[in-house]
Amino acid sequence: MCYHGTPVNIIVGSHVWIEDPEVSWIDGQVSKINGKDAEIETTNGKKVVASLSKILPKDMEAPPGGVDDMTKLSYLHEPGVLQNLKIRYELNEIYTYTGNILIAINPFQRLPHIYGAHMMHQYKGAPFGELSPHVFAVADVAYRAMIHEGKSNSILVSGESGAGKTETTKMLMQYLAFLGGRAATEGRTVEQQVLESNPVLEAFGNAKTVRNNNSSRFGKFVEIQFDKSGRISGAAIRTYLLERSRVCQVNDPERNYHCFYLLCNAPQEEVEKYKLGNPRSFHYLNQSKCYELADVSDAREYLATRRAMDIVGISQKDQEAIFRVVAAILHIGNIEFTKGKEVDSSIPKDDTAKFHLKTTAELLMCDIDALEDALCKRVMITPEEVIKRSLDPQSAAVSRDGLAKTLYSRLFDWLVDKINNSIGQDPNSKCLIGVLDIYGFESFKSNSFEQFCINFTNEKLQQHFNQAKSQTTLHTSSLLIAVFSVCDMIKSFTCLLLTA
Repeated sequence: MCYHGTPVNIIVGSHVWIEDPEVSWIDGQVSKINGKDAEIETTNGKKVVASLSKILPKDMEAPPGGVDDMTKLSYLHEPGVLQNLKIRYELNEIYTYTGNILIAINPFQRLPHIYGAHMMHQYKGAPFGELSPHVFAVADVAYRAMIHEGKSNSILVSGESGAGKTETTKMLMQYLAFLGGRAATEGRTVEQQVLESNPVLEAFGNAKTVRNNNSSRFGKFVEIQFDKSGRISGAAIRTYLLERSRVCQVNDPERNYHCFYLLCNAPQEEVEKYKLGNPRSFHYLNQSKCYELADVSDAREYLATRRAMDIVGISQKDQEAIFRVVAAILHIGNIEFTKGKEVDSSIPKDDTAKFHLKTTAELLMCDIDALEDALCKRVMITPEEVIKRSLDPQSAAVSRDGLAKTLYSRLFDWLVDKINNSIGQDPNSKCLIGVLDIYGFESFKSNSFEQFCINFTNEKLQQHFNQAKSQTTLHTSSLLIAVFSVCDMIKSFTCLLLTA
């Protein structure tokens, strides 16, 4: 463990930090030293023996209200960082700097008074660090550097699932719109269209996880493009690595993507048109016992999503096609297979499976026999011929799930393209400011292979982002400013901070 400052010898009477299984770190005073071990009287009245190598010094001269920039701390180690964040959080200060890194602790409530127009005016043009730490200050630094140095800049928003990354991204875009937005004349401005696209992307790209009811299950890079005068001239949304496996496999107590539940709770005529019903009746949804979210009406959210689609320019005809695909995926999941007459072959299991197969074919507007053939057989192409091989029931189920994941992934990509076409990109933009909103990190006592893959993806995505932006074909290489949104003051993110 490293910390800022010269090493300090631990002696009797030293105030120190030691690890604690319940509260992560606890402070105390050394009462006795025996060789390589020390006895510590902690502030909660316990006596603990710990190795000297695992004891960290406590700064007794730290201000009682904490510091707004943690590079000012005498010891920039894990307990020192956590204690400073805790003190500031208790004083309703959710933002803290570490150099040019901003740490945001999710307050789990709306704080409109710190994000209004009056706050934007305060941070506009103010030197970095002159005012209290704020997400607007980070956005202002990026914009000023772009204007004065002609550099494209990027802001990385990183953190755990539920940390508030997506909300932080929205705040960044609102401030950039405040600085570089055009006066509203006719129709909607570019920045309005970007913000208005969020409900659509959240409906199809977000889901409930263990720690977050509205977790983004994809990486999103928003490019805000500017002309030579520093006004917003265009925008584009790039998405990365949608979590396709969630479509077919959901762990309890999580949920699948929001859009499935929204459609099942749509007006009755919509439900009947798509031959849907209660979410509990669909295999892709009933693997978890969680069907509803607290204080959220899926019926109202469905109507809100349809309104958002209208706003971003998705026609009624296209909306109809979108939800046909969503309904078809639910029906695909209910197609079960049993052994056919031939060896290692399969057929729909029963009348229920045939009903869902027929409904899927109708919704996708394809031939039912061709769909069944595609699910129950595999095609192999050789230089000499095309070979069809029958699949056993288990392999047919894998083929079915593969089709569902591919359909959903392509639908999501199509939605993003549609939104980008609606927003409009500026091929002649002088510079851009990019905001990367990554997947939510999650770490449990027992991590699933799926979660391991997501965390690994986050690391690779950040590397890809850094490399891509440093090799940008725009006028100069871009500057990376990191924003860490942290929901719980835990070790994993302090360690990430110390290595940043």
